[in-house]
Amino acid sequence: MCVLVLGDAHASDPENRETLLEIYARVDPDAVLQVGDLEYYDPPAPTWFAAGNNEDFDVVDLLRAGQQRENLRLLASTVAEVAGRRVAGLSGNYAPTQFDLPREELEGDRRRHFVRDDVERAAELEEVDVLLTHEAPKGLLSYGYDPGCEHVNTLLEDLSPDLCLVGHHHTHHEAEIQGTRVVSLAPAWERYYTLETETLALEEQDVEW
Repeated sequence: MCVLVLGDAHASDPENRETLLEIYARVDPDAVLQVGDLEYYDPPAPTWFAAGNNEDFDVVDLLRAGQQRENLRLLASTVAEVAGRRVAGLSGNYAPTQFDLPREELEGDRRRHFVRDDVERAAELEEVDVLLTHEAPKGLLSYGYDPGCEHVNTLLEDLSPDLCLVGHHHTHHEAEIQGTRVVSLAPAWERYYTLETETLALEEQDVEW
């Protein structure tokens, strides 16, 4: 079974969408895992994603409410079996001013954030092999400061996944954090990945067209 892994797509941009669809066509995957800023909601193969901070949040809200959409499933503090692995997701990014609010109080673009209840519900999931997050944990990246979020570290501690895939930062970087291999993914217009489901090894392929 071929599992395609994609970083941020930003596919509201026509060139990025063309690249995204070309990747789907070339790989012809059985399943796809994507870590947010997708901005395209009619994928040609079964796709599970954790929403990012750049999305159509009306679509995301419908998916949160359980709307079924062909070939698209949102992982928002939920878990699904994908290619024999249990894959969970935490959708959104962190804003300290919004974190303690009930989700129903988030309006407009504020819907892009996760809140405490989202993290706590995700922490109760069981037997997670792969965790998808848009936000990075602390200890993964450095720009002269650490842009990571401690609430993602909490999830790594609580869930102990074998692999955590991260979006948002548009750069490839890997680290072991709290016993989990954590990979920040390059954006889809630069690189795509395939996942070996037995070992959870990632194979990288640069976009060269």
